[in-house]
Amino acid sequence: MNLVTAHDYAWIRTSPLFRQMMESGYTLTLIRGRAPREVLREMEAEPRGTGEGTAGLIEADDAHRAEVDDDYWDQSYVAGAFGTAGDKGDWTLVLGFDGGLGVAGACVERLSKSGRVVAHSTNGGKPIHLFHWFEDGELRTAFESPSSRDGSTPDDLVPLLREVGFPLTAEGEHDESAPDVVRKAAVLALAERLTGIRVTESLLQDATYELGLVPEQPAEEWTGVVIDITDAHGERFYREWSYEEIAAASERARAGANAPVVITYNEPPVINGSERETGE
Repeated sequence: MNLVTAHDYAWIRTSPLFRQMMESGYTLTLIRGRAPREVLREMEAEPRGTGEGTAGLIEADDAHRAEVDDDYWDQSYVAGAFGTAGDKGDWTLVLGFDGGLGVAGACVERLSKSGRVVAHSTNGGKPIHLFHWFEDGELRTAFESPSSRDGSTPDDLVPLLREVGFPLTAEGEHDESAPDVVRKAAVLALAERLTGIRVTESLLQDATYELGLVPEQPAEEWTGVVIDITDAHGERFYREWSYEEIAAASERARAGANAPVVITYNEPPVINGSERETGE
């Protein structure tokens, strides 16, 4: 039985590689039952040969970014994939210094058909750290904060979340009395519980990666914006705005900005038919 916890991933605190992943923004995806080249094809990645270790992956990604027009924010990136053994067969690990964009949802659903996909990401220094678990084409659990989960079975992982170190109650709420934990270490431990793959610095640094240039994904049409924040005390702020509400607010702001500016001033008071001087 795999009893890994966040303590087993204490190495990330002093790892130069993991520090770079956190600062650059990364996505690490584990796919069961698919070969590296098959995964990259599903991601519509253009083959870019192989790279030795994370140094080779970073070099290829840097070379691609050097080719990109500085005046255009291009979200394409070079991903690296290699095979590794895990629970119930062979897996592919995909790593990309992609700013935390992650593998496109439809692609992950296809890759998880008759299998499993576990992914976690960070968007590069900003406080957004996401976790996703797909099973047989279905998003089972996703979260940024472990006390606020989405998916078809958002509570299935609560026992594992607690076991790896997340401060949760048995009901899956934030537990203020529980000791704090390095959340990214706990996420890595959770991923290992679901895959059987121990991610280490040497595993990432020493692998031979199949490389592929992942194209920029087309922007999805949006219908609204949701702000869902849970603070360190478990207090939740939730607010949803529809596209129409945002458009109306923007129109009011534009109208206000384009309105003529009216400057008013007070006339000096008149006393006994003459203006009183206001200076001293």
